[in-house]
Amino acid sequence: MLFSKANSPYLTNNSNVQSLMLKVLYALIPGSIAMFWFFGWGVLFNLVIAISVCMVSEAVMLKARSRPLKPALSDGSALVTACLLALALPPLAPWWLTTIASLFAIVVAKHLYGGLGFNPFNPAMVGYVVVMISFPREMTYWTPPMGVADGWPGLMDTISLVFGNTVPEGQNIDAITMATPIDTLKTQINLEYDIEYVRAHRVYGELFGYVTGIGWEWVNGLYLLGGIWLIRQGVIDKRIPLAFLISLILIANFFAVVDYASYSSALFHTLSGGTMLAAFFIITDPVTASTTPRGRIIYGAGIAAITYIIRTWGGYPDGIAFAVLLMNMTVPLLDHYTKPRTYGAPDRHS
Repeated sequence: MLFSKANSPYLTNNSNVQSLMLKVLYALIPGSIAMFWFFGWGVLFNLVIAISVCMVSEAVMLKARSRPLKPALSDGSALVTACLLALALPPLAPWWLTTIASLFAIVVAKHLYGGLGFNPFNPAMVGYVVVMISFPREMTYWTPPMGVADGWPGLMDTISLVFGNTVPEGQNIDAITMATPIDTLKTQINLEYDIEYVRAHRVYGELFGYVTGIGWEWVNGLYLLGGIWLIRQGVIDKRIPLAFLISLILIANFFAVVDYASYSSALFHTLSGGTMLAAFFIITDPVTASTTPRGRIIYGAGIAAITYIIRTWGGYPDGIAFAVLLMNMTVPLLDHYTKPRTYGAPDRHS
């Protein structure tokens, strides 16, 4: 999240932070409900596990650092991190995978750097990338969305899969899970099939709706509405999400015009995967994003460019998490070279 006021300090008092975090959580509700509707019980289990582990980890680390528990536990920052991480993970992710991701997010990415306000990297994305690199197979455990094949598994089957790693009798994990639309298109294009063939295929085609994957259109649309509400409430600054989305649209549209058979449309990219969740809830983090007006625009555009490169030519289906962490590293440089000149001061480049 990025506070709309550009002047520091950004975190003025605990009650203000808590109010802002609560608004972020409210804005996440519509998209989270859509995630549950289309992808099933695993979304709820991810949230419960991530929230529990993040809150306990926060308390343990505060205690180890001899910091007061109540202010930090009640400010909502660990809760927001947990929700963002849980919503990014696949619904059938084993409980231990969600636990590992949550521990890395809070213990390593947040507290080992000094806690809220001192971490250079987005905690939720650190947790996500750690498990993505370490457990790539488990990170593909996406359920078929509601309306595709048999839909997502029932409550008891999901409990068995998430907590017991037990596949229902007579089935295997590949029969229950399904690749995301981004991953499906990328794999088939690498096999030299064009996009229209994939969308019309009797097996792969059922994944796709009017623009992108079934369910993903609704999920991203509702995150977009939540993000617009946050802008209107003054919780986030519009520069980063606008720079990110406009850049992603322009880059995707350029390649789609060059070769529409091999490159997905701009609408597909903006309404697929975690695009809108990232645009309004992840890349606008007040601690790890750029703080200057020009820096924010460059920061958002850079994340869009790296995301598109990884999605199109990289080894991972969705590159948002990697793009965020890579651009986090550029923030000190961006803030230094895009700092507004003090009124009346000589130009430092003259």
